[in-house]
Amino acid sequence: MINFHPTGNCPIRDVLSRLGDKWSMLVLITLNANGTMRFSDIHKSIEDVSQRMLTVTLRTLEADGLVERKIYAEVPPRVEYHLTEVGRSLIPHIEALVGWALDNMTVILENRKVNQ
Repeated sequence: MINFHPTGNCPIRDVLSRLGDKWSMLVLITLNANGTMRFSDIHKSIEDVSQRMLTVTLRTLEADGLVERKIYAEVPPRVEYHLTEVGRSLIPHIEALVGWALDNMTVILENRKVNQ
């Protein structure tokens, strides 16, 4: 039997805790669809995310090496974000999950109604 205890290094817990939040996958899909983007453009693309939450999400994705931030020495400063190679390698898996959700959404919603 394989155990998934919370102690030690559990890659499943670690990765899912970072990607399973409300915004990370949306940011990754947005950057994949649009390429390099400025913060304000990402914010416009995902209307219901607060600026603070978007900042936290981008920093987390950057810390994990999924997103890269480039700062241009201009006045005013310009900052752009894009997916790294590791970030791009994650996209097919996210798209598969989105496809599964789309294929099964009707059944899931029906089950929710029955079990309320």
